[in-house]
Amino acid sequence: MPTHAFIAGCSSLTLTTDERAFFRDADPWGFILFRRNIDTPEQVRALTSELRACTGRVDTPILIDQEGGRVQRLGPPHWPKYPPARRFGDIGGNDPVAARDLCRMAAMLMAHDLLELGINVDCVPVLDVPVEGAHDVIGDRAYAWNAEHVAILGRAAAEGLLAAGVLPVIKHIPGHGRAGADSHLALPIVNASRRSLRDSDFVPFRCLADMPAAMSAHVVYTAIDDASPATTSAKVIRSVIRREIGFDGLLMSDDLSMKALRGSFAERTAACFKAGIDVVLHCNGNLAEMQAVASESPKLSGKAKRRAKAALARLKHVAEPFDRKDARVKLDEAMAEGLRNA
Repeated sequence: MPTHAFIAGCSSLTLTTDERAFFRDADPWGFILFRRNIDTPEQVRALTSELRACTGRVDTPILIDQEGGRVQRLGPPHWPKYPPARRFGDIGGNDPVAARDLCRMAAMLMAHDLLELGINVDCVPVLDVPVEGAHDVIGDRAYAWNAEHVAILGRAAAEGLLAAGVLPVIKHIPGHGRAGADSHLALPIVNASRRSLRDSDFVPFRCLADMPAAMSAHVVYTAIDDASPATTSAKVIRSVIRREIGFDGLLMSDDLSMKALRGSFAERTAACFKAGIDVVLHCNGNLAEMQAVASESPKLSGKAKRRAKAALARLKHVAEPFDRKDARVKLDEAMAEGLRNA
């Protein structure tokens, strides 16, 4: 059965009969989980197994947004809390090497949490560089206010995930930090010059251009393309993401159901692929919308297939030895010390 170039959500804790039939027929490349899909560890393991049974592929990517802070789909009582990315940047003011090591260690802890559930992709790290006055949709999800620090800590997080056997997805390429609106609710317009974008926003993405996967930004950059957000802009994808930034990994869209995008779901999907997206993402679990997305999603082939295969190949190694208990104690102590010194 051919794999199709989209990632789907599901509506609840278990699959409905209709979802199961749709996923078997449409064969999406992967799936993504949200809080509505999370209850107990046993339930999540059963769900990830059921999703993979639909595709018949044991390595089917199952994604989650497990950043820490306010974007953490897994949390108490079954899973520990993690600090927001900014906490690592704040610690970095005193000891940047310690902050980098802590960031890597936290990512490894998260990865082990995920692997126990059958989740093998984390949509982390956020490489956006915020600016004063921007919308707080990024806020403390960013590691720092400085592009170089974002790059250093972002790489630590990505490499921690990879070392443990989970695929990172850098986001939101080529940068969401200047956005004056939340792209979940509206279309952000960024009027910064291309030079300003090149000197700041693009820097972390250039530094991590070797990463296996990235998620696009639903943001218009008027200096590059004043008509379309990056996700549906061939100019941004070809001239900036692929050429200037130099990213040749798997490029996925941000969620197609976000209000930054216009048109029907079939139209949104077609626009993404026309612009150069490799795989589209649909998150909310609405079956009718997923069917429309699937109708315009091609079979994975050519460069997109190569990139998808190369991304998953990054997981084919023995995980780095890791003492989870000791790491958790060190992380908690470091965070507590950071609060005392704030």
